[in-house]
Amino acid sequence: MDDHTGKRLELHPGSKAAVLEQPDRIVSADIVARTKEFTPENAMKTAAAFERNETVRIEAFSDGVFAIAITLLVLGITVPKPHELGAGGSLGSTLINLWPHYLAFVTSFITILAKWVNHHRIFSFIQRTDHPFLYWNGLLLLFITFMPFPTALLAEYLLHPEAKAAGAVFAGTYVASAFAFKGLWHHASKNRRLLARNVDDREIRQITMQYRYGPLMYLAAFALSFVSVGLSVGLCLCLAVFFGFKGWPTLRSAVLFFPSFQRRRKSDSSKS
Repeated sequence: MDDHTGKRLELHPGSKAAVLEQPDRIVSADIVARTKEFTPENAMKTAAAFERNETVRIEAFSDGVFAIAITLLVLGITVPKPHELGAGGSLGSTLINLWPHYLAFVTSFITILAKWVNHHRIFSFIQRTDHPFLYWNGLLLLFITFMPFPTALLAEYLLHPEAKAAGAVFAGTYVASAFAFKGLWHHASKNRRLLARNVDDREIRQITMQYRYGPLMYLAAFALSFVSVGLSVGLCLCLAVFFGFKGWPTLRSAVLFFPSFQRRRKSDSSKS
């Protein structure tokens, strides 16, 4: 029965058999009912469309988490109260003295932005999902939502004798998120488990190489926090900028905007 028109929908004789051939797939009954010729080819297209819809849902949910986390960062910068200015104090000098908050905010903002950019990038390659992938993605979002806390902690203790402890928590959170990102991509790309068929092997190698050394570089920033918090934060900021722009535009984007790029690749390969 159609929920919108109230008319009875007839199933094509082949639709039931096609669904029974894939018992592990959940295909909308409405899609099956509306398909006049549910051939094996149409069954594969329907399953692929359903899988792609699932990855879109995951990415949309993740985008919301990224947006909330990056917005909460600004709450760590409080507006100075009039009584905090002191005798003869000026608002301008008080705002300048808040520079540790600005530094921590900018570093975390760029880091979350870079992770969102890379998250979007790998989802452009992913066509389907499974349960372990959901948990890997959830683990990454756990560290993303936690990031406003070490940001506020670093801003408050950057000039304090306990700055090294705050810096270690700050860099340690970055290390954890980097390993979660690596696990997410490794699970999706291993044997091209969850990737689309048209993904270029060079892009897979490029991202794999990036996530292979990324966690190690953040570990270096974590170790550096016990020596110099300023250098550790600076390294984290540089890594965020580097990984945010590393590999962009992708090969598919280059072909889309510069059609001659693909022709040059083919001509170069033929010459060699």
